[in-house]
Amino acid sequence: MALLVTPQMLNTMVPNGASGGSTVTEEFYADPVRRYMIPVFSDRRIDWPTHPLASRDSLHEQKMWAVEGLIHRYPTKVLAEVLPTCPQYCGHCTRMDLVGTSTPSVDKLRFLTAPDDRFDRMIDYIRGTPEVRDVVVSGGDVANLPWPRLESFVQRLLDIDGIRDIRLATKALVGLPQHWLQPEVVAGVERVASVARERGVSLSVHTHANHAQSVTPSVASAVRAFLEAGVRDVRNQGVLLAGVNDDAHAILDLCFRLLDDAKIVPYYFYMCDMVPFSEHWRTSLGTAQQIQHDIMGYLPGFATPRVVCDVPLVGKRWVHQVAEYDRQRGISYWTKGYRTPLDDAQDPTEEYRYFDPIHTLPLEGRQWWEAAVLRGEAVVTPTD
Repeated sequence: MALLVTPQMLNTMVPNGASGGSTVTEEFYADPVRRYMIPVFSDRRIDWPTHPLASRDSLHEQKMWAVEGLIHRYPTKVLAEVLPTCPQYCGHCTRMDLVGTSTPSVDKLRFLTAPDDRFDRMIDYIRGTPEVRDVVVSGGDVANLPWPRLESFVQRLLDIDGIRDIRLATKALVGLPQHWLQPEVVAGVERVASVARERGVSLSVHTHANHAQSVTPSVASAVRAFLEAGVRDVRNQGVLLAGVNDDAHAILDLCFRLLDDAKIVPYYFYMCDMVPFSEHWRTSLGTAQQIQHDIMGYLPGFATPRVVCDVPLVGKRWVHQVAEYDRQRGISYWTKGYRTPLDDAQDPTEEYRYFDPIHTLPLEGRQWWEAAVLRGEAVVTPTD
């Protein structure tokens, strides 16, 4: 990923002595927000910087495009990638193959269709697919789309009779809250929310905060503007990241800050996806299960986040829904009860796999993976 950080995010990196570093520089390097917003090579693992089965589109989303940029993975839901840029870039981005500018080492995927034509095709597909009732408008980050164009796209969705839920996905609520406080944007949100109410559509906003430090008064002001404009809910979808929030205390601190200070509902914490050079961030399924166990009972039920694994070719699964878990080799097996566009020749009840970071495995498991890599095996099957 290209490096891009907003002043808002920089201002939430606080070398405050909490990590025990002897210098301000050491404290800055240890800061949890710095760890995922300004990654450095020294953060990466030397033994397994990348999982052998990692890929830049680890969830196979591009193969699930119904039309260019429109992912139809779940039976009743679609995700519209309306643009490929964000105000800031996260190194653990699950859409790193599409999102952001190309770098000297990586040429990014680019949309081939002009934006207006892509939007037309998305709307035509959704209108012609009556089982779709839920649309996530994402990217990239919708904050990078000029508001008149975003408002036009959302209004067109509201004109489709079967749509019942629309969610706007924007990490910029946390990274650039000033955008959502602009008078013309606030007025536009009010117009869209008013139409949504009239038509019985739930309009919500989803954001992405990973640490309590990121929830500032400016973020709370932007959330208040959303809610006063008529948005139903503002929810948080964080990512479980080692060295940032991979324990119950950090998750609970963040959840209480979201709920009490900003009126944001803690919703999901995803396990970090299997994208290249992310092993220093990823946690094992066992760790995720323990965190889910440890946070239960502290928050109101409606605000207790679910820790989920986004399983390739499956989708979101609560971490305790695993069908089978080989802790020695770090291979978990998952099932689903629906088909995706890639399941035409498959039984959707078969088991799909997710893989723990190899460095978290016991010695025998690490040795097994080392031997598999030496043998040049591209795919590890359950019978190996």
